[in-house]
Amino acid sequence: MPYRLRAAAVSDIGPHRETNQDAAFTASWGAAVADGVGGGPSGDLASAALVHRLVAGRGAAPDPERLIVSIREANWDLRAHVERDPSLRGMATTFTGVFLDASSGLLLAHTGDSRAYLLRDGWFTRETRDDSYVQALVDHGIIAPEAAFSHPRRNIITASLGGAEDDVVSVTVRDLVPGDRWLLCSDGVTDYVPELDVADLLRLAPSPESAAAALVALALEAGTRDNVTAIVCDVVDDDTEAATPVFYGSAASRFAEDIETA
Repeated sequence: MPYRLRAAAVSDIGPHRETNQDAAFTASWGAAVADGVGGGPSGDLASAALVHRLVAGRGAAPDPERLIVSIREANWDLRAHVERDPSLRGMATTFTGVFLDASSGLLLAHTGDSRAYLLRDGWFTRETRDDSYVQALVDHGIIAPEAAFSHPRRNIITASLGGAEDDVVSVTVRDLVPGDRWLLCSDGVTDYVPELDVADLLRLAPSPESAAAALVALALEAGTRDNVTAIVCDVVDDDTEAATPVFYGSAASRFAEDIETA
């Protein structure tokens, strides 16, 4: 049966930032969020360049190996930006995305601390592991999992995409089940909104559009000090012709002037 994603996103600069370093896209065949690494130069360019190159380079539905190659090629674009302008050295971005694959499954790609969650038959689960300093503390039993939410160093990440040959992204194959609802979000959501509240909202929202808008509003109400991006994707049984991908955040503002899409 033909499946597609009914996806919607909202990206907000937030009240405490001068630029939106989150980038995102939605399409019937995939969606992703990228969050420029804080403290580095031009995080907005890094996230937007990665997202646009990945979308522009899409061909047939990928298998895991082909998706990894596509992400690696998008990552090389970041290196090309740095080679043209050395002042950009150190720019990097997280990346979390879902893609329909060539064998009627779903591919989940991830690096950094943006997250993917799955709501299936009422059960809400986190589907990614943060590549972060605090997650390492949790893994080694140094702090309890519940302490990670408020740890002062929770924003230090241990993996990202910055154009280096040794940058790593994980790609895993997941079942594609009609009725599933996926959430992809930057840490501007999850650093400020408890997962139980996120789960309740996803269960109650009638559409991806309303869910994404409500999640961003909840993060802003909670006092987020970061950019906030939420993508909600429903898996539907539908063979409607694919629409043009939609871009958000820095990927929307930088589409025409900075990104080579050919």
